[in-house]
Amino acid sequence: MALDQAGPARVVSSDSEQLILVDDRDREIGTLSKGACHDGDGVLHRAFSVFLFDPTGRLLIQQRVGEKRLWPLYWANSCCSHPRVGEDMAEATLRRTEEELGVRAELEFVYKFQYQAHYEDLGAEHELCWVHIGRTAETEVRPNPSEIADWRFLTPAEVDALIADESADVAPWFRMEWRELRRAHWQRVEQLLNG
Repeated sequence: MALDQAGPARVVSSDSEQLILVDDRDREIGTLSKGACHDGDGVLHRAFSVFLFDPTGRLLIQQRVGEKRLWPLYWANSCCSHPRVGEDMAEATLRRTEEELGVRAELEFVYKFQYQAHYEDLGAEHELCWVHIGRTAETEVRPNPSEIADWRFLTPAEVDALIADESADVAPWFRMEWRELRRAHWQRVEQLLNG
């Protein structure tokens, strides 16, 4: 969709912001700048991903802006980011969905997992990521153009096809998370949509 419904182009993240470093059990062990966390092979840090569905069951996906260091102009799930130091995950997910999408939604934690993925020779993600689901209406979406180049709603079957297309520019965490949601947690999504 065009960004004619866009929210203000407010900068909401920077390479200097401090991310929460964690061990394999998600215990906090310090902080490091976002830029340094994504250098080389990446440094393990806490993150989150949000999957927002509309009332008909379509998933909101976004195309990352071209200015992103890692995976620019790739399609990703509704929202993904990092909690700030001293911020709990519930606060972080609500803050970021509002900053990035202009949406306030109740979110449910589903699962967490660790992954590492390299982007060319520009750096890597190495995250312990908490995955959440929620609902929103298409009319509520007001994307921040400093974060999002494009957005759309896709049916689950359309998302399946996108994820299955290995040549498509899809962020690696989106592929992993969607496959796991479909494999092990789809009943939770259906409960959300039918609740």
